[in-house]
Amino acid sequence: MTTTAVVTRRFSFVGVTTGKSAIMRVFPLWAERLGLGEVAMSGHDLPIHAGAGQYRALVERLKADPHEAGGLVTTHKLDLFAACRDLFDWVDPYAELLAETSCLSKRDGLFRAHAKDPISSGRSLDEFVPHGYWRGSGAEALLFGAGGSNLAITIHLLQGRPVDDRPARIVVVNRSPGRLESMRAVHERMGADVEIAYIENADPRENDRLLAAAPDGSLVVNGTGMGKDSPGSPITAAGVFPRRALAWELNYRGELDFLRQARAQELRRDLVVEDGWRYFIHGWTSVIEEVFDIAIGGALLDELSELALRVREGPKGGIGR
Repeated sequence: MTTTAVVTRRFSFVGVTTGKSAIMRVFPLWAERLGLGEVAMSGHDLPIHAGAGQYRALVERLKADPHEAGGLVTTHKLDLFAACRDLFDWVDPYAELLAETSCLSKRDGLFRAHAKDPISSGRSLDEFVPHGYWRGSGAEALLFGAGGSNLAITIHLLQGRPVDDRPARIVVVNRSPGRLESMRAVHERMGADVEIAYIENADPRENDRLLAAAPDGSLVVNGTGMGKDSPGSPITAAGVFPRRALAWELNYRGELDFLRQARAQELRRDLVVEDGWRYFIHGWTSVIEEVFDIAIGGALLDELSELALRVREGPKGGIGR
């Protein structure tokens, strides 16, 4: 656990190796720009899939601490929620739907749990996918990976746009069936009204074929972690993007093979290519908005992104979640 000086308020970061994340250096800059007053970030490290008792001990301590404002949860979103559901006085609809929490907050005497990924992914996507984009286009969404980020993206695609401004079809590809079944269950609870194909596949050559079959203008997302957490890309060097595709690499650091593949075809295939930097910024700022009851957008969001970018590009680098 990272210790902090005695302050009026604390903002917690629950993760695995929080002390190594440059967000520890970014947050003081953000807090000053946002006028948050006497507040400091406090990191809480737990092993992946920690015991229920460890999660409960931490959450009980955060709940009882009058100096604790709330915080962001990364790797432990599902496990922490499962272990601590009864400790929350209020749970937002996304947290109920996904059975996870990425944000803890306190408001009006209530200790609250939120799932912010559908919001942060939606804000990120809406920055480069104009409203009305899907209307009459026949374009689809091809998502590699069935983890939390791509699940959040599907929720936005299914709920964040009018009925006539949604992909003609959503195709989700994952190496193993468990995540696909979990995603299907969420979509069924939502009453999804877009055709969704759930494809179990670990062969990048088959992913190339799925890529080639996607209509022009389709959204193609790498949400696998490949290129950051593991080497490679979900597609091979021979994979060809649809013309005018929206290629979204959810990572912003690492080898980023998928991003390099997309950029190599950017001009030839008339692609829109995005990395995960704005997704990272929206992920943190959506939680800060909730915890400190403020609004962050427009020029202010761009300022915060620039402040974080200076740290990212500095001698230490290494912003992580």
